[in-house]
Amino acid sequence: MFFRGKQPEASIWRRFRANTDGFTFAQEGEHYAAHVVANAERVVDLFHTMLEHLPPAVDIYVDELRSGRSWKAESVALPDVRDAIARLKLLLSRYGGVEIAVYTSDDQLTLNPYLELFVYAKTDRWLYLLEGKGLEEQRKLQTKSWKLKRAAFPAAPDLVNAVQGAVERLSLQRA
Repeated sequence: MFFRGKQPEASIWRRFRANTDGFTFAQEGEHYAAHVVANAERVVDLFHTMLEHLPPAVDIYVDELRSGRSWKAESVALPDVRDAIARLKLLLSRYGGVEIAVYTSDDQLTLNPYLELFVYAKTDRWLYLLEGKGLEEQRKLQTKSWKLKRAAFPAAPDLVNAVQGAVERLSLQRA
C-alpha cells in the first residue's frame, strides 16, 4: 500500500544529489548571472533542457580543448542545436573539455570544459527556471576542485570525433 501526501514525489536527483549541488544567482550591473554546479550528468542535462527556453534561432560557439579548435555560427536553428547537444550528452558528461556557448542578444547559456553551467541574461527569469528544475539557490558554491589546464584533459577520441560531427551537421565555421 502506498500513501500519498500533498508533497510531490522527490526525484531521484533530489534524493542522491551531493551537498554542493545548487546554483548562485546575482545581478551584475544590468545583467543577471547564474552559476550551476552539480554532478556531470545533471549539469549537461540541465544545459540541454534549459536551451528550450531560448528563441528559435541562436548563435553558438564551440571550443574543443583537446584539439585546440573552435567554431561559431549565427542564427542556427535551436532544434538543430539541441539535437546536436543531445547526441553529445553522454560523452560530454564523461570527458568534459568542451566549452559550448549558446546565446542571443538577451541570454547566454554556457557549459564550460569543467562541466559547470553559466547563465547570463538581461532578466531574472532564469532564477525561476532553475528553481523549477529542482535546484536550490545558495549563497556560495564550491566549484570543481579538479580543474585541469587546457592541455591536461585526458585523451577522448570519441568525444573529439563526435564534436567534429556536430560541427559539420550544424555547419559551424572555424572561429
